[in-house]
Amino acid sequence: MDGVDANLSVAGLSVLLQSGALDPVELAERSLGKIASYEDQAVFTEVLGGRAIAEARSSSARIRSGRSLGLLDGIPIAWKDLFDTKGAVTTAGSAVLAGHPPATADADVVEALGSAGMVCLGRTNLNEFAFSGIGINPHYGTPHNPASRDVPRIPGGSSAGSGVAVAAGLVPVAIGTDTGGSIRIPAAFNGIFGYKATRGRYSMRGVFPLAKSLDSLGPLCRSATDAIWIDAAMRGRTAPDIGRSELSGLKLVIPETIVFDDAEPEVVAAFEAAVLRLEKAGARVRRRAFPIFAEIFEIGARHGALAAAEAFALHKARLEGPEAARMDQRVVARTRPGEKITVADYIAILDARQRLIAAFSDALEPGELLIHPTVPHVAPPIAPLLADDELFFKINGRTLRNTSIGNFLDGCGVSIPCGTGAAGMPVGLLISGQRRQDEALLSAALSAEAVIRGDA
Repeated sequence: MDGVDANLSVAGLSVLLQSGALDPVELAERSLGKIASYEDQAVFTEVLGGRAIAEARSSSARIRSGRSLGLLDGIPIAWKDLFDTKGAVTTAGSAVLAGHPPATADADVVEALGSAGMVCLGRTNLNEFAFSGIGINPHYGTPHNPASRDVPRIPGGSSAGSGVAVAAGLVPVAIGTDTGGSIRIPAAFNGIFGYKATRGRYSMRGVFPLAKSLDSLGPLCRSATDAIWIDAAMRGRTAPDIGRSELSGLKLVIPETIVFDDAEPEVVAAFEAAVLRLEKAGARVRRRAFPIFAEIFEIGARHGALAAAEAFALHKARLEGPEAARMDQRVVARTRPGEKITVADYIAILDARQRLIAAFSDALEPGELLIHPTVPHVAPPIAPLLADDELFFKINGRTLRNTSIGNFLDGCGVSIPCGTGAAGMPVGLLISGQRRQDEALLSAALSAEAVIRGDA
């Protein structure tokens, strides 16, 4: 494998594995070696070397005997430390869970991808209890963004380790969760592909929650093709069932409300250059205001944040007991306001959410998808955020702003690299679809990805 590019996609590795040019055991061993020798040891909370080698040996035997389980057989994968993997403790990035009993079974989606022959390498780091878009973790360390060439920069969160593991070439794919942007943000900051599925597209059994009304899952990987293959297997399909759409038929809408506020000029420039490429390739693009975006934040200001209400309900006993002192105090500070959200407020939020989801659908023509910058800035340096809590919360709010709109509207989205901004850091372009428009979204991403990246 010495000549194998560490940054090969799932699809690229699959060709080598299925042809016999690369053995799954060799791939697993080299992947584990890269993880062990990587200078940043905060990417994984636990490496599951024994499991990985055992699964790789089974994959190797299947492929050699002509019994491959399909395109994903032998492909390494990592899991955000919210997913149960049998025999390992699900820490959710928290020291208070480190002493809990290990999981007695794999989460449903872990089992699904294992049934497709994927090789589980380990569990990736995250913000404690997945409650931040930044990626800082005081318990297990903060993974550094591998794209940075000046100072240590944030990886984005909460799927911080998942984003870095893929961007650094340690694994070709890692699975994350997304409650307010936690897949799409690290994808954008690290310059990789991230897909947040519609909530409920995959089973959540065995996944530690943050806010059940908002939580969704998806892969961080290298391409739309990879995401489509993983999506199929997570749904129990034996082969992908999503094809490429025609760029000339792609209808895109750029919202002019909220998403460009306080955006870095370099981010806007990279986004607009990608839009121009899309238009030249035949995509139809229009711009319009979306007052409902502003209303989402007005509802939060009036009644409180839905994520905070549900996170507080989940962690109430923990916050009222001695465990609170052992938690990341930034996470505590973000969760405690949920205590002040009354039942009347909570019901008002849910009612308004359903109304705005319907209004959003009415505002779009059939087949239209939204596009805008995934995050309005590139990944900022870590040190100032550690030194200044006020700055941390300000940047965290801005980081989550654009992506959280999609969670509130219960939609789906993909972040695709579209260029670079300040300090040469990656910029992501977010394509978003309405609830359960995943097939149309992924089909559009498949056709538009090369143009968005500037490769076509």
